[in-house]
Amino acid sequence: MADLNINLTRGLQLKNPVLTASGTFGYGIEFQDFIDLNRLGGFIVKGTTLKHREGNPYPRMAETPSGMLNAVGLQNKGVDYFIEHIYPEIKDVQTNILVNVSGSCIADYVATAEKINALDKIPGIELNISCPNVKEGGMAFGTNCSSAAEVVKAVRQVYSKHLMVKLSPNVTSIQDIALAVEAEGADSISLINTLLGMAIDAKRRKPILSTITGGLSGACVKPIALRMVWQVAKAVKVPVVGLGGIMSATDAIEFLLAGASAVQIGTANFIDPAITVKIVDGINEYLDENHFSSVKDIIGLI
Repeated sequence: MADLNINLTRGLQLKNPVLTASGTFGYGIEFQDFIDLNRLGGFIVKGTTLKHREGNPYPRMAETPSGMLNAVGLQNKGVDYFIEHIYPEIKDVQTNILVNVSGSCIADYVATAEKINALDKIPGIELNISCPNVKEGGMAFGTNCSSAAEVVKAVRQVYSKHLMVKLSPNVTSIQDIALAVEAEGADSISLINTLLGMAIDAKRRKPILSTITGGLSGACVKPIALRMVWQVAKAVKVPVVGLGGIMSATDAIEFLLAGASAVQIGTANFIDPAITVKIVDGINEYLDENHFSSVKDIIGLI
């Protein structure tokens, strides 16, 4: 048995490098019949906003070759509902629980992060900066350095625990965005969020999604995600968390070799709800077979 422990800094100690990606794992409790949640390095609950959000009209999902498009639109009941109803149900799980924080303006991000900061059993948040900035014409916060830096700086001032920042891949230079959020206090950086995609129904001659475009995820995005993780890991000093198309232990190992200190499993949870623990076991087997005593020994070998 290899040592699978990973320290992502500022109090976020993982028993292994396997996390779940926000929006693919509900609040964790939905998966309790399939896996022992305590075996995970941690899980990231679905996108949480300051106020209740209904999300986008249906249809808001579409299957694509080797992947899927989603335009769910951050449907959730708001941070106060999470604190009052969800948190009491999950707080005693013996692993790290992170909350994915989303917003439509900086004040919303700050208010949500401040409320979550008060929860003892939540050691960190993942800041989703791929949300549209409604005050700046709807451009996502994470698509330019100044707006990405601005939201991270504001949240850092009110949030004292681990601050993971999730990057959008829909940018010209992902390294520049990574450096900008690192400079403003990100403790770790997760990437990639979904790629912007589209699906058309040729018979009806209409877009399949109600929003026309949506976020592409699944096996098809892995080569792009792997490249971006490798680039960012070379550019920043903080730990990098890799995600995007990880469907197996081998995929996860590739991300670790590219420089990720941990990984998140997303779309694969829909295909096999027990995939996360299989990946934990697969990483351990790989390390044993290749005579590595610790997972840290393979991080960034490429």
